[in-house]
Amino acid sequence: MDFGIDRLLADPTLLDALKDKRVALLAHPASVTADLTHSLDALIAAGVNVSAVFGPQHGVRGDLQDNMMESPDYTDPIYGMPVFSLYGEVRRPTGQSMQTFDVILIDLQDLGCRIYTYVTTLLYMLEAAAAHGKTVWVLDRPNPAGRPVEGLTLLPSWESFVGAAPMPMRHGLTLGEMGAWFIDHFKLDVDYRVIEMRGWVPGAAPGVGWPDSRVWINPSPNAANVNMARAYAGTVMLEGTTLSEGRGTTRALELFGAPDIDARAVIAQMRRIAPDWIVGCTLRDFWFQPTFHKHVAQLCSGVFIHAEGPGYDHATFRPWRLQALGFKAIRTLYPDYDLWRDFPYEYEFDKLAIDVINGGPGLRLWVDDAGTCPGDLDAAAGADEAAWIAATRPFLRY
Repeated sequence: MDFGIDRLLADPTLLDALKDKRVALLAHPASVTADLTHSLDALIAAGVNVSAVFGPQHGVRGDLQDNMMESPDYTDPIYGMPVFSLYGEVRRPTGQSMQTFDVILIDLQDLGCRIYTYVTTLLYMLEAAAAHGKTVWVLDRPNPAGRPVEGLTLLPSWESFVGAAPMPMRHGLTLGEMGAWFIDHFKLDVDYRVIEMRGWVPGAAPGVGWPDSRVWINPSPNAANVNMARAYAGTVMLEGTTLSEGRGTTRALELFGAPDIDARAVIAQMRRIAPDWIVGCTLRDFWFQPTFHKHVAQLCSGVFIHAEGPGYDHATFRPWRLQALGFKAIRTLYPDYDLWRDFPYEYEFDKLAIDVINGGPGLRLWVDDAGTCPGDLDAAAGADEAAWIAATRPFLRY
């Protein structure tokens, strides 16, 4: 199959439309062609006049590990054009940087999750392009988490860099589709085009979201494989807790644990509370010791989430509910557990990180209230999910 970048490079008509234009590229390490050539190199080899490069969180080079680690602007050492960071001194492109191009190509591998900040960066670039009369092309890539939708909708006044708009955690769209929804939702007047993929069938096994014919490359340092991409809509919530999400191990955001929990007991409690929330995957208790980040150098009892292999079922796996259930099990087993991490998260200083991540306090309140049951969260999230599916159906391209 062909991603958007592959179709652009193979189509003389598309390349001709860029002729005599100053072209910018918004990219990261996973912005590669089918033969693993970086999109910047491939575009220049094809004769495209790339006048500027923009990098999202973690940078064009993908060298920065954690949240709130900023990338600087610099000059590309090979081609000499400016490289502007959209996760440094600014989050939104400046007026000065917007004057360096006529058309911007957005070639970002997303994970299909609202909190993954490339979604927000897409919106900010669309808004800037509308304000400055620039053209935006999204070179579309797969959503490795596929079409399933899950989570509570972000509430009004809870917008942040990890919550650009009222959507659920797992949104089910490609970036090209999301851009069209943004334009419609925010009534943006922008020249927008999607260079669609050819041959992507989001529900097709065995990849169900990610085609087996393509090599996976980390779009950010801890997005190491498709298992992580599938689990991320749940495991990302661990960033707002005192539990380790596996940073400092080789399998970050595919697990959770801590020195002072019993993972076997947690899994058993999860099965008791909501057995239908842990289907579609395999949970395995294990031990790990982070080399940095939370619980550094401490032996942790952990739960590994295998959204892969014979135990994986794409249609029934629900990572957001699964991780919420993990929190509920810990709160039930250890009522006084210091679960919620109180620290600045993505430049939000006056709200709990777990609430910023979820776009409101609903999930945390459900976890902490001993009187709530799975049906309560199911009812709230189910209504939000159904509304989002209906609202975005007109924007689906595959």
